[in-house]
Amino acid sequence: MKSDAAPDLTFFVLLAKLGSMSATARELGVTPPAITKRLAVLEQRLGVRLVNRTTRRISLTNEGESYLAQAAHILHQIREMEESVASGRAAPKGLLRVNATPGFGRTRIAPIVSRFAHAYPEVEVELHLTDRPISLVEEAYDLAIRFGELPDTRLTARKLMANRRFLCASPGYLKQWGEPRTPAELHRHRCILHRQNDDVYGTWRLQKGKVEELVKVRGAVSSNDGDIVMLWALAGHGIVQRSEWDAARYLASGRLKQVMPDYTLPDADLYLYYLSRQNQPAKVRAFIDFIATQFSVP
Repeated sequence: MKSDAAPDLTFFVLLAKLGSMSATARELGVTPPAITKRLAVLEQRLGVRLVNRTTRRISLTNEGESYLAQAAHILHQIREMEESVASGRAAPKGLLRVNATPGFGRTRIAPIVSRFAHAYPEVEVELHLTDRPISLVEEAYDLAIRFGELPDTRLTARKLMANRRFLCASPGYLKQWGEPRTPAELHRHRCILHRQNDDVYGTWRLQKGKVEELVKVRGAVSSNDGDIVMLWALAGHGIVQRSEWDAARYLASGRLKQVMPDYTLPDADLYLYYLSRQNQPAKVRAFIDFIATQFSVP
């Protein structure tokens, strides 16, 4: 591999991820013409066109898609090699990239990261908050904190917290519209919808005993932000599906009331996800052990 190949791989992975020359320029702190020139030099060296250029966005050619896949794989191997060599260090140190969801990340994970940073001053922690599904390998995250189990079998999951889901609404809404008793009655109610990840939009799964029902609900308001959804529920806009950590304080204060308590919904337990490695870096091991002590599930 030529000496400039690794930086070129990193550059191209970033360009493909951001999808535009201007965004890549901002990320790297250079001008858009500099990005255009660097891409042209890379394509000239390889002898192929990697991207199709438009005024606003770029799209990868077939050769670009192949180069991206192999670049991400090579960079991951380099990172694993370096972390394997460094794993024998007694003191955790280096860059640690953590991903979490926005609402929970701000309220619970950020304070934990703050305490971890004080305890391990040689570790540089980057906390990124995103609601979309992520790839730990392609986006170079060390760990991800998510509600619910992920389908990626390449990852190791550690349960941090049990977290039930249930339906709830404000007393004002229930006084005006009545309280549903069965899933079928939800059809005549206003429901607040949370557009989240790849969940089937507007479909709620309710179970009583061994009988499970899928209910298609409707509502006047929806959002991809959990905090906004909760504010609308408190304001009396309808019935909402929320998790225990999010709604417990409002249920305890009486600002929200649980609806259809005889029915259960799929749990939203909190998990810490990371790549399974035999020689895990000390910084990753330290964070896993540290965050596990902050929650009720050891």
